[in-house]
Amino acid sequence: MHPNEAPKMPIPGVRNLVAIGSGKGGVGKTTVSVNLAISLARLGHKVGLLDADVYGPNVPLMMGTTETPLGNNEQIRPIEKYGVKLMSMGFLNPGDKPLVWRGPMLHNVIQQFLRNVQWGELDYLLIDLPPGTGDVALSLIQTAAITGAIVVTTPSDVSLEDARKAINMFAQVRVPILGLIENMSYLIAPGSGERIDVFGQGGGKRTAEQMNVPFLGELALNPEVRIGGDSGAPVTTRAGEDKSAAPFLELAERVNTICGSSHAGGPKITIED
Repeated sequence: MHPNEAPKMPIPGVRNLVAIGSGKGGVGKTTVSVNLAISLARLGHKVGLLDADVYGPNVPLMMGTTETPLGNNEQIRPIEKYGVKLMSMGFLNPGDKPLVWRGPMLHNVIQQFLRNVQWGELDYLLIDLPPGTGDVALSLIQTAAITGAIVVTTPSDVSLEDARKAINMFAQVRVPILGLIENMSYLIAPGSGERIDVFGQGGGKRTAEQMNVPFLGELALNPEVRIGGDSGAPVTTRAGEDKSAAPFLELAERVNTICGSSHAGGPKITIED
């Protein structure tokens, strides 16, 4: 720890605290976060997902729940869905009413969500950060002992430029980079099966190599993934060996290998349609 830094406190009971960020919006970061969380749960891990995008919380919609968390001894009990414990401002401020909050209030709510939620024993607590490198990301990074960060990008040069900024931000505050994910890498054309590189090709892998961070793989631009998120039934909740869910399960296995959590907290979860 740098001599001028305040100590970063772990979250009691949480083995791996993983931040998922992006330099810009629109790259499917929350979609990746949701499906990664469910996939880790299906592999047998105890998982929580904290939606830290206070201004635009999408986790409740994607997870298909509008429950209101209950309090218990000055702590909040998280909502649980698909084997994942959840917390989001979307549960506390539902609907289309915007939040007009400044830095100190953002800092306070993130600390409440980290330390005043009854997360219990977790192998993974995933933090879905808002886009960019602003107050919420810095508040989290400066106060919590983060295992590592995952950065989500698309292959486009615009997205990759911002992904590099996100990687550099994490590096500057001494957060290890677990890897870079290239989302919306390609589209498989219906009927012909032709691969179409909508946003370019290979940019994520090249960027990972240039910045000396692990490349966690490509995720296709898949209409089924979008439909699953919009309907509150992500593709990773489907039973069996679903082709749309398989890339996220493979991603979960890679993340688990990097984090070194070889002992899952319970039996593998089977989620029925």
